[in-house]
Amino acid sequence: MMRNCREITRLCSEALERELTLRERVTMRTHLMICLPCRNFRTHLAFLRQAMRRYTEGKSGAGPDDS
Repeated sequence: MMRNCREITRLCSEALERELTLRERVTMRTHLMICLPCRNFRTHLAFLRQAMRRYTEGKSGAGPDDS
């Protein structure tokens, strides 16, 4: 059964926190092959996660405010 975009974007988010089941991975990948908006969402989600990781790494380093 094909899932809708709301369910796929939820799976994209959950995939960052836990390992998806085989069925969930196949369903998500199949949907992403045909749905450009969901592919864009996944790309933006990955970008935001990476940006936040870099931001928090910069905060924990020795900077001018850490004296």
